[in-house]
Amino acid sequence: MASSKELSAFLKDVEKRAFKRAFYHVRNNESALDIVQDSMMRLAESYGDRPTGEFPMLFQRILSNAILDWFRRQKVQNAHFASLSDFESDAADGDFDILDSLSTAETAVAFENPETQSIRAQSLQRIETELMQLPTRQREAFLLRYWEDMDVAETAAAMGCSQGSVKTHCSRAIHSLLKSLSATGIRL
Repeated sequence: MASSKELSAFLKDVEKRAFKRAFYHVRNNESALDIVQDSMMRLAESYGDRPTGEFPMLFQRILSNAILDWFRRQKVQNAHFASLSDFESDAADGDFDILDSLSTAETAVAFENPETQSIRAQSLQRIETELMQLPTRQREAFLLRYWEDMDVAETAAAMGCSQGSVKTHCSRAIHSLLKSLSATGIRL
């Protein structure tokens, strides 16, 4: 049976190596410190009465489990917060009701069958390919106007040209895209 002095000496001896190992895995100082402290507490509380020869293996197993637990918590936490952030309110008063959001949300896309999802992905890939085939100025004008949702004046300022040039480039881009996408079977 180990004494409290032997346990303290073991923990002091293993502390730096344990921190380096935890930090190597989680890449965060505070989280690594928390993991090492939790591991040391678990060893002291649950296995402090064991012989000193068993401490290294027990501690390594406890530390490994604590690191795995940290990753599991991070995965769950990130999943919850990522999905909840989709429900943020744009209201000025900050009043938000998740039930209102859920009742008005469009769920059709989420429940599409795999064939429809595949067709949609292929169509988007074709559109992207055709966009890359456009001349540089036409592509730039098209993307600024319709993807970045800039108005004609903002697009002209960003491109360093006149508003008439922006309109011409956009018109040509749209006609080229309609022609090339129609040839591939995509109807807009």
